[in-house]
Amino acid sequence: MPDLVLVANMTRTAFVFPGQGSQYVGMAQDLAAAYPVAREIFTQADAVLGFPLSTLCFTGPDDALTDTINAQPALLTHSVAALAVLKSLQPSLSPHFCAGHSLGEYSALVAAGAISFADALKLVRERGRVMKLAGEKNPGAMASVLGMDETPLEAVCQEAGAQIANYNNPGNIVISGTNEAIERASVLAKERGARRVIKLAVSIASHSRLMESAAREFATTVERTPIRAPKIPVVSNVTAQPMTELSQIKIELVLQLTSSVQWIKSVELMASQGVTHFTELGPKDVVAGMIRRINKDAHAVSIGDVASAKAFGETAK
Repeated sequence: MPDLVLVANMTRTAFVFPGQGSQYVGMAQDLAAAYPVAREIFTQADAVLGFPLSTLCFTGPDDALTDTINAQPALLTHSVAALAVLKSLQPSLSPHFCAGHSLGEYSALVAAGAISFADALKLVRERGRVMKLAGEKNPGAMASVLGMDETPLEAVCQEAGAQIANYNNPGNIVISGTNEAIERASVLAKERGARRVIKLAVSIASHSRLMESAAREFATTVERTPIRAPKIPVVSNVTAQPMTELSQIKIELVLQLTSSVQWIKSVELMASQGVTHFTELGPKDVVAGMIRRINKDAHAVSIGDVASAKAFGETAK
């Protein structure tokens, strides 16, 4: 980890970005209508992908938008559009860190100058394709476990053959694996004190061994993609440490498919380096909510629609 020097009396900020599950029909429609910079991002996405992603985001249908091959570029595009609006409102604002939850890591890499928006779009479209294919070959499941500590849940996963997919925030951890493993882990978790276990409406076991074939295929795409060292440290989902080198990013993007998202540790790392203000860019406010539950002292806001952008613009004056 590089030496990170805290500056006295200076507000330290982080830009953070949401992952899959935050998409919804109508996402960014008002943002694109109100801000030319956001509209331009969607126009660019349509051209790069060769189909009207903007229409899919704005009007659906929901089942097509939720399909992982479409949801991933949709979320990236909304986040980058929100970032463009933020920059137009406060051009001098530069974060000390960027971080994204799972898919959101690609938005973070764009924000940090490591990957161009166009190349990131191609990457996440391919990421969605190989993940969907892996899910068809090796169907799996995911479940959110509420009210159970990490250590006992890790023991449950080991016994059941499941894996931790996302350490979201204390008391909210997502598990992933085969259908049988998730069923077994769900029963054990409830027996051992989990307040609730909610099976997620997915057929892809993200961040698990079932994505190994996707990771192998995706590695070739990552290697071919122009990637640069980030201008701003990006906190890794896999290690919860800042990435500042090109080699770290290439390894990260492949490992991320089969590894746990260490979101709790990521937020704790940024807070330990003096970050007090977190700005989530993209649909909904899921990540901001997680951050507030991890760190009660954190100031976390979300910018993803016109109302939130205007509110931010007013506070920035």
